[in-house]
Amino acid sequence: MFPGGQPDMAQLLKQAQQMQQQLAAAQEQLAAEQVTGSAGGGLVTATMTGQGELTAVTIAPAAVDPDDVETLQDLVVAAVRDASRQANELTASRMGPLAGGLGGGMGLPGL
Repeated sequence: MFPGGQPDMAQLLKQAQQMQQQLAAAQEQLAAEQVTGSAGGGLVTATMTGQGELTAVTIAPAAVDPDDVETLQDLVVAAVRDASRQANELTASRMGPLAGGLGGGMGLPGL
């Protein structure tokens, strides 16, 4: 340790490596988790990974009206937005604690 209680470089590097490993594990977990957004009372659903990759869209036959394609398009957009919002919330909940460790500049003065 340095005078004044500052951590030494080896300790900082060890902490950075641990944070990097935790971040990689959280990213892997997000890639494996899925969220499903919906619109129109479930007529249209969209499924995404926690990383925001769209993996599926389901449209109930009742949502298909050849005379009103615009409504169906709006439902698809709304379902994807809902899934995206949920994926963002999941990411924030998983990554937030890790990002909090970065806010202090890892104990380095001036960071």
